Amino acid sequence: MRWAVTLTALSSALFLGHAAMAQSLAKSIRPELRPAGDVVTRTNPAPVLAFASAPITRPQLRPDSSAAPLPPAVEKTAADAGFQRWIQGFRGRALAQGISASTFDRAFRGVRYDPDVIRRDRNQSEFTKTIWEYLDSAASDSRVRNGKSSLRKHRRKLEAIETRYGVEKEVVVAVWGLESYYGTYRCDNDVVQSLATLAYDGRRGKFFESQLVAALKILQNGDTSPRNMTGSWAGAMGHTQFIPTSYLAYAVDFTGDGKRDIWSNDPSDALASTAAYLARFGWVKGQPWGVEVKLPRGFNYASASRKIKRSPAEWANLGVGGVDGRAVPNYGAASILLPAGGQGAAFMVFKNFSVIERYNAADAYVIGVGHLSDRIKGGPAIKAKWPRGDRALTFAERKEMQRRLTQSGFNTQGVDGKIGPKTIEAVRSFHRAQGMAPDGYASLSLLKR
Repeated sequence: MRWAVTLTALSSALFLGHAAMAQSLAKSIRPELRPAGDVVTRTNPAPVLAFASAPITRPQLRPDSSAAPLPPAVEKTAADAGFQRWIQGFRGRALAQGISASTFDRAFRGVRYDPDVIRRDRNQSEFTKTIWEYLDSAASDSRVRNGKSSLRKHRRKLEAIETRYGVEKEVVVAVWGLESYYGTYRCDNDVVQSLATLAYDGRRGKFFESQLVAALKILQNGDTSPRNMTGSWAGAMGHTQFIPTSYLAYAVDFTGDGKRDIWSNDPSDALASTAAYLARFGWVKGQPWGVEVKLPRGFNYASASRKIKRSPAEWANLGVGGVDGRAVPNYGAASILLPAGGQGAAFMVFKNFSVIERYNAADAYVIGVGHLSDRIKGGPAIKAKWPRGDRALTFAERKEMQRRLTQSGFNTQGVDGKIGPKTIEAVRSFHRAQGMAPDGYASLSLLKR
């Protein structure tokens, strides 16, 4: 299901691209590409949310760089011809995996190479947004207001879903709100065409080909028709943006009509499928995703790690309490998360944080879903101030930071432009060596230093 909001994102332009960016800022929020199947590659970003989980690589076949570039029309014609040859080769592989000839031919009728999909895929890593800018959009007044309205409109349905799957209705609505702005922005790309283009292109070709086969299985099962199978340019479908393999594994027929229909105007199956997915990965009803906390003066930032878990009472003994001054109730083992280092909000996060993370691996996305659900429920906005004077590092700057850290003896275990756990630990080590608070915050000022 997850295209892990890799990360991480500038509001949903991950799947929507430049043309829809202004509109998508108010609508779908997807921080990062979700990985295949159940594999979660968690990026634990410091200040920056980047569009793609995978580093940008070039297509397998490139024209000679010394030759004059071909006109776009010529390039497109060549791509179309190559694409049609690829389809013929893929047809045999699909049929060998149980796809009938009639299903395949019906699905690929009229399918063409889509260069816009490739353009969007290539541009993902360049767009960045800070955690606070992302949350400003994810839990904006309008998104909260419309979330409450959607909850009222579908209350009986959502209460039935909550009863069956044990996932709070506000959480399901929050996922819906971030993925498709409560069903109003589901994207209308032809999923077969988009996935075929990406599989043919070769960058993560095996992954997209597996998604394409899964999409064909969905069609063969009769859940929808080829041209009704619409979604994002990268293949995420329906109200809550399932990718095909996750749909096959976790989508449910809540209405009982014999189809798992996540595309129609009736969101019942999509919302129930989201709840079923979260329940499948261990959702604990009554436990929050996290709680905003206040850290004591002199807090040991090295203990702000997802690997370190303590009970709320143990954290209270170390001076960590709720922003209301009270100890956090005993919801279970918890870690301290500092998405903007010591300069921003701090959260005590519980098991349900990890469950939402299975839906989308970006910390920003998980906080966005959790905080939006709290706001829909009537909870307050985040109290802490963010370092709003900072800007996000660009993709090139993130890679430069990794290179400089590694060259200085603080190995980031690779230069890929993703601020993940290994880079954060390298930043912490650099902080300690410089006599700074080791909060792991990868900021522009740190890069300059």
